[in-house]
Amino acid sequence: MQVELEALQPQLLVASKKVDEMMVVIEHESVEVAETEKVVKVDESVANEQAMAAKAIKDECDADLAKAMPILESALAALNTLTTQDITVVKSMKSPHTAVKLVMEAICILKGIKPERIPDPSGSGKKVEDYWGPAKKLLGDLRFLQSLHEYDKDNIPPHLMTIIRNKYITNWDLVPEKIKTASTAAEGMCKWVCAMDKYDAVAKEVAPKKEKLAQAEGELSVAMESLQKKQAALKEVQDKLAKLQETLDANKNKKADLENQVDLCSKKLERAEQLIGGLGGEKTRWSEMALNLGQLYDNLTGDILISAGIVAYLGAFTSSYRQQQTKEWMSLCKSRGIPCSSNMSLMSSLGDPVKIREWTIAGLPSDSFSIDNGIIISNARRWPLMIDPQGQANKWVKNMEKANSLHIIKLSDAGFVRTLENCIQFGTPVGEFK
Repeated sequence: MQVELEALQPQLLVASKKVDEMMVVIEHESVEVAETEKVVKVDESVANEQAMAAKAIKDECDADLAKAMPILESALAALNTLTTQDITVVKSMKSPHTAVKLVMEAICILKGIKPERIPDPSGSGKKVEDYWGPAKKLLGDLRFLQSLHEYDKDNIPPHLMTIIRNKYITNWDLVPEKIKTASTAAEGMCKWVCAMDKYDAVAKEVAPKKEKLAQAEGELSVAMESLQKKQAALKEVQDKLAKLQETLDANKNKKADLENQVDLCSKKLERAEQLIGGLGGEKTRWSEMALNLGQLYDNLTGDILISAGIVAYLGAFTSSYRQQQTKEWMSLCKSRGIPCSSNMSLMSSLGDPVKIREWTIAGLPSDSFSIDNGIIISNARRWPLMIDPQGQANKWVKNMEKANSLHIIKLSDAGFVRTLENCIQFGTPVGEFK
């Protein structure tokens, strides 16, 4: 990388020189263009004043609309995250949350959908207006989300917005953060309703300014039509300057690319030095790991010898006796010069963490004594006899062999012999469990 960096430096100098030379040529040509521009400058200044006036009005309109656009864009972005499945979830609600119903009522009103009249749920005997039925039909429309995106937000009827502002926007329950706890989909639609309110308020303020802008743009159009004829002469020299500018831009881009390459190469070189320095600190940890692995390798003979003894002879004994006998064997190995670990255990020498995890999931108790029993069973060369007063081994074996189509039989079963024959023939596990 250092060699590459040194090779790029001369190329960067050459590119910089070309850019400087081109700047001199463009400066000379620009004088000719300036002389031509003076001819049309007077007429152009008038058109520019009109253009500036129109632009000021347009900027004012854009500035007012810009206040509502982030909210509108946020609402549309929230709608984009919704899927057909999310809408289906809302539609399938039998007893929707009050906040969800509020959101759907507001959407129905904005879309001009009338409510149904249903019996009062409180039992007053009167009929009340309910929007949930029409809302479910609206949610069932495959183009529902698209219709929200395409909603004519610039021409919302004033009476609808009056209802929205008086009944829903002022409602403390119609807040996206609160509605999110009831339904993620309803949260996105709530943002849309709130955005329509804010956008409509701004749009109504901007409407007179838009009319004024249309008038100013009309006057500007007339002035520009007259100016375009006089600009034809200017265009010829401007095209010549544009070609020179294109050449300059190409050289500038080449220079920028070389600068970027130099910068990237410098950063790579710096990061490589940092990486090499950082990896140097890992030497101590790797040395310790290598030392530990060496000790495990040295003690492997004694550890496996003791583990074999535990598997062969200590399966039927209690945990305390196993520990006592293991310590005696460790002392005996050390006295005979056989290396073994000072904290040797059956789990550390023969245990497989992944397999042990599978055992515990299948119902084997997670204490060390039970896990040692599992290791003894899996490593014994003879069929183990499990003393199981609490039925833990019974449950464990059933769960472990469930995937292998374990067949449970009893001598009293009518198909005992047939089941046993099939299991022997096809190699599937069979046993008598209580």
